[in-house]
Amino acid sequence: MSQNKIDQQEELNLLINTLPNFIQNCLFEKENLEDLLEVVLDLGRQPEARFPNKDIILDSKDIIDKDIQYVVNKVGEFGGDNRAGIERTLHRISAIRNRKGTIIGLTLRVGRTLSGTINPILDHVVSGRNILILGKPGVGKTTMLREVARVLSDEVHKRVIIVDTSNEIAGDGDIPHPAIGHSRRMQVPTPIQQHTVMIEAIENHMPEVIIIDEMGTELEAIAARTIAERGVQLVATAHGNTLSNLIMNPTLSDLVGGVQTVTLGDNEANRRGTQKSILERKAPPTFEVVVEIKSWGSLVVHPEVRKTVDDMLRSMSLGIDKSRRISEKETQITTLNHRDTSISKNDNNVINLNKQHTTCIYPFGVNRGRLYKAIKDIGTAVNLVSDLKDSDILLTTKHYYKRGHTALKQAQHYGTPVYVLRRNTTTQIEHFLKDISRGGGPIQISKKITSSAILEAEDASHRILSGERIIALNPQVAYIRKLQHIVADRYNLLSLSQGEDPTRHVVLHPK
Repeated sequence: MSQNKIDQQEELNLLINTLPNFIQNCLFEKENLEDLLEVVLDLGRQPEARFPNKDIILDSKDIIDKDIQYVVNKVGEFGGDNRAGIERTLHRISAIRNRKGTIIGLTLRVGRTLSGTINPILDHVVSGRNILILGKPGVGKTTMLREVARVLSDEVHKRVIIVDTSNEIAGDGDIPHPAIGHSRRMQVPTPIQQHTVMIEAIENHMPEVIIIDEMGTELEAIAARTIAERGVQLVATAHGNTLSNLIMNPTLSDLVGGVQTVTLGDNEANRRGTQKSILERKAPPTFEVVVEIKSWGSLVVHPEVRKTVDDMLRSMSLGIDKSRRISEKETQITTLNHRDTSISKNDNNVINLNKQHTTCIYPFGVNRGRLYKAIKDIGTAVNLVSDLKDSDILLTTKHYYKRGHTALKQAQHYGTPVYVLRRNTTTQIEHFLKDISRGGGPIQISKKITSSAILEAEDASHRILSGERIIALNPQVAYIRKLQHIVADRYNLLSLSQGEDPTRHVVLHPK
């Protein structure tokens, strides 16, 4: 059993140990205990366990006040939101009270750490764009936020602050759970002060990223806009299932630009083919990307919220009740966890890009909507994968390539060729896909050759740092030269490409 599974089991046991003995015994008899979602205890009713596909009555004995108090005395203090936790765990205990304030019901939700939950939106997360996550309760919004915090703090090395209202993201107690990586956590005394702590975080602690769970008030929406205007990346969840729901929510619609009614003149209304009173977006969206979690592993991503909201409002003004379906069709993401067809390789480990084979591409910073449309239009045999290790090529843009993101360094480590688009346009993407369909381009580079060239650059960099003044590397094609430039930059050396193909090569020397 992996260390992660052991830790998860230990944390689950801590939750179960807060329950009365007769309930503990019932739970430990269940074979699928690792799938447990919640335990529900209501006064005068039988205890219940909830699993992904069914609910189970744990015992025929009704819960009495003594059972409720047993749990209350074992967990942390309940806050103004009627939530408590268990120190250094991610579990959440929620209370139901009667009119006198006495607790008469408890919901004990299991908190777990799941790595890889943000793989389908990883390029958006690391791009610095503001991301809003929507979905019904229990589909994994908070789990996704937790993983965002870890990736941005540990792998992208950004200063991340979590505004943790219910201690659900980083766990109960003063020391945050390891699942958030090196992110810092600011606790919120009561839910009504969340917007105040949001502003305090930006003013006092100089974060590059702020993460917020369960935005639900107008004051929080205003605070979010203030943070975004100061250039800090926001990743948050909000009450609501879909983008269309959020647009029509008067309290939170400002998160995606807000809605206003505009009265057109007769001529303009005739020209547009609409009524005189139409709906329009009021301001730029606070969040540039919206992610709707439909269920575990099923997402709808709106990568261009400004355009999507405008299209929805235009459809509403025209009286068309299809805007939601059309939007989903255009932005649906299918997460591929494995390759549909294998990539054939010859004896030299060269990836064969004949049309009958499928190329696995890891897009980083590339507009997914345009990429999906181009793949469909051209009919190229391509799979978009969410894990760089499963890819044959990393596709990125000049903007992200120059910034030297972690993904590029990982591609170098795996020996994965990198294809750089000059611009994030449909035309550039189509040219790239046509290169693949013809079997040309840098993807035919042998991974063995790539690794050898990178090692050559590593060795030369060490020699330069040891005192040599200038070293010319062996001639390489453009994409391998780019990888060698990345190596030189990592060692803080100057690198230039000299000569003409096929003898063009990289030269290294000190700054």
